[in-house]
Amino acid sequence: MNVGITCYPTYGGSGIVATELGLELANRGHEVHFITYANPIRLDPGIPRIHYHEVEVSSYPLFQYPPYCLALASRMAEVAEQHHLDLLHVHYAIPHSISAMLAKDMLARVRRLPFITTLHGTDITLVGTDRSYFPITKYSIEKSDGITSISEYLRRQTVDVFGVRNDIRVITNFVNCDVYKPDREKAMAKCYAPAEGKLLIHVSNFRPVKRVQDCVRILAEVVKRAPAHLLMVGDGPERVPAEYLARELGVERHISFLGKQNHVERIIPLAHALLMPSELESFGLAALEGMACGVPPVATRVGGVPELISDGVDGYLEAVGDVAAQAARVTALVTDDELHDRVSQAARRTASARFCADKIIPVYERYYEEVVGAGR
Repeated sequence: MNVGITCYPTYGGSGIVATELGLELANRGHEVHFITYANPIRLDPGIPRIHYHEVEVSSYPLFQYPPYCLALASRMAEVAEQHHLDLLHVHYAIPHSISAMLAKDMLARVRRLPFITTLHGTDITLVGTDRSYFPITKYSIEKSDGITSISEYLRRQTVDVFGVRNDIRVITNFVNCDVYKPDREKAMAKCYAPAEGKLLIHVSNFRPVKRVQDCVRILAEVVKRAPAHLLMVGDGPERVPAEYLARELGVERHISFLGKQNHVERIIPLAHALLMPSELESFGLAALEGMACGVPPVATRVGGVPELISDGVDGYLEAVGDVAAQAARVTALVTDDELHDRVSQAARRTASARFCADKIIPVYERYYEEVVGAGR
């Protein structure tokens, strides 16, 4: 099958999932065409059956804002026609589903080009609920030939907020369990904290919803009881405030801000716990990547996270903003080896049994066939 994928190519969950999906599809023999304004962050060049088509947006004095949506639609139609795409799969509703709808209409007299919209979270819970975007978001979702969401929570939100009556298929996020795997020795951990205890890790786009400063506060509590070092992976608007808070709390030497990393699968296994204190998560991809690596997540009881983590079994769930409770969980994990081993092994089992790519990708393939076949 020839599949066109459009996503935000930046450091965020929707773009990462879309990229990993494309890689997995290519490994299974499909031709995958990424249509974006930049090469996706985790997409290494030269991979067989992976093709990249850049969307160029011209800037004219007439336009106060470059019309990316229109340029994307035009490029989608062009790639679909030239490479005989079977369907478009767009990640994040705005503006990708609108562009896909336009591309479909452009080719309607020549051929059918169905498109699937995958909802990832803030396109529904934040952007989509903005009154400026609400009507167009609802319209684009309802015009999609197929709709998926990454959790049951997000499916319910879409129905409740937008009143969408279309079938929304829940296809969860996934992880390549052969790439994301435990490192029992954690020998390379000393490269990050040679004189300190066990590593903690946080991975995000450092947006306010991630509550990055809570990670610093959690660390400040943990180091009162046990030696630890926190790796902050990613970048965004909350990085500078977090760095300032680390200095204010006197824990700056216990934290390394690593910035954006293309290969987090090499870093996550070195940690003993993953911090995810988010205000809201529609799924919690970082937590899943940690679980696959045998790194127990200490997360918040929000959104779709309880669909992933069983509290006290393969990770921990606490209330948003309850730094003391989250710090207590982390402290237990870094001081009680028996507890850590038990939760770590359970986390890996959950990832392997429910969320490995070899279980989720065939679900996408069947859905593709269903959507494409519906027009025959």
